[in-house]
Amino acid sequence: MAPLLLEALGQTAYMVLITLAAGGVVGLALGIGLYVTRSGNLLANRATFTILNLGVNIVRPIPFLIFLVALGPLTKLVTGRIIGIEAFTFAMCFMAAFVFSRLVEQNLLSIDPGVVEAARAMGASPLRIILTVLIPEALAPLILGYTFLFVGVLDMSAIGGYLGAGGLGDVAIVYGYQQYDWAVTATVVVIIVIIVQLVQWLGNSLAKRALRR
Repeated sequence: MAPLLLEALGQTAYMVLITLAAGGVVGLALGIGLYVTRSGNLLANRATFTILNLGVNIVRPIPFLIFLVALGPLTKLVTGRIIGIEAFTFAMCFMAAFVFSRLVEQNLLSIDPGVVEAARAMGASPLRIILTVLIPEALAPLILGYTFLFVGVLDMSAIGGYLGAGGLGDVAIVYGYQQYDWAVTATVVVIIVIIVQLVQWLGNSLAKRALRR
C-alpha cells in the first residue's frame, strides 16, 4: 500500500502546487483588478468592474463537480483531453483563480483609504501604489487567504479520481470505500489532516511575521 500512497501523494502534490501557482497569480491579478476599477478608486472603470465582478459571481458559486463538466469543451480545447491529471488541473486552476480573486479584493478593501489617498497626493502612479502600498499593507491577510485557498484546492483535488487524475481522494474511494478497507480511508484522512495542519501553521507563522514588519 505504501507505493500506492506515495504515487497518489505525488499526483495530489502535482495538482495542488500547479493550481496554487497559476490560480494564485491569476487570482491576485483579478482581485487587484476588481479593487482598482471600483467606483472612485485608482483606475475606476464601471464597465471593466462590472465584467470582472459578474464573471466572479457566476463562476465562484458553481459546485466544482458541475463546473468540471461545464468547462469540458474549453478544457479539451486547451489540454486536448477532458479526462486525466492535466485536464483536471486546468479546471482547478480556473476555479481557484476566481475564488482567490474575491479573497484578494475583500482584503484590499480592508485597507485604510487614507493610506492610498496619501500615496496619490504624493503623485505615485497606480502601479507604484499597487506594488508599494496595497500589497504590503494587505500582505498578512493575503497570506491567510492564500492558506485558505490551499485547503480549498486540496479539497477539490480529492475528486480527481472521477476524471482519471488519481490522487489521495481516488485511493480513499477506490481502495478504501469501494473495497470496505477502512484502514486505507483512515490513512488517507490522516495524511490530508497532517498536510493541512502543516500548511496552516506555515501560513499563520508567515502572516504573523508580515504583521510585525
